[in-house]
Amino acid sequence: MNTDVIMAGFGGQGILMIGTLLSIAAMEEGKSVTFFPAYGVEMRGGTANCTVVISDEEIGSPAVGHPKSCVVMNGPSLEKYLPFVQKGGNLILNRSLVDPERVTRVDLNVLSIPANDIARDKVNTPQLASMVALGAYIAVTGVVRMHTLFDCIPKVVSKKYERFIPLNVNALKEGESFARNHA
Repeated sequence: MNTDVIMAGFGGQGILMIGTLLSIAAMEEGKSVTFFPAYGVEMRGGTANCTVVISDEEIGSPAVGHPKSCVVMNGPSLEKYLPFVQKGGNLILNRSLVDPERVTRVDLNVLSIPANDIARDKVNTPQLASMVALGAYIAVTGVVRMHTLFDCIPKVVSKKYERFIPLNVNALKEGESFARNHA
């Protein structure tokens, strides 16, 4: 297995956190992983994206020009990365912030998920929209086991916020459930 994903959105949406969580979960499952974060200088509201490459073999480079999957949390990220997703690849689109009509390609598997709405209405924590999107991505790709993600959350959530671990688990489950029922 060799796969990659670019996750992108605004700073403060948790993009780097979900990329880190995915990377740690893949390592826990014995896979080779590269994680390449990038973000603007702004604390909140700037751009944030990361590239995660996961393989059963050694990885030569963390750079990905044409990802197999892309998790897009906002409009500017859709514009930036849509042209580069591989034909037949997966696009997980946060339709709470991006109109699905903006997806002009018909050669992709598109899951349009209202991640912000699910995080707000079902998890009662709007800040966990990216976790909802990650749950959907895992349901679509199966790149790691969901329970591995659950087990790895304490490794990316600081002690100060450990009381929110159950909410993160719930957000992942809600994203997974949405994807399974709408894919």
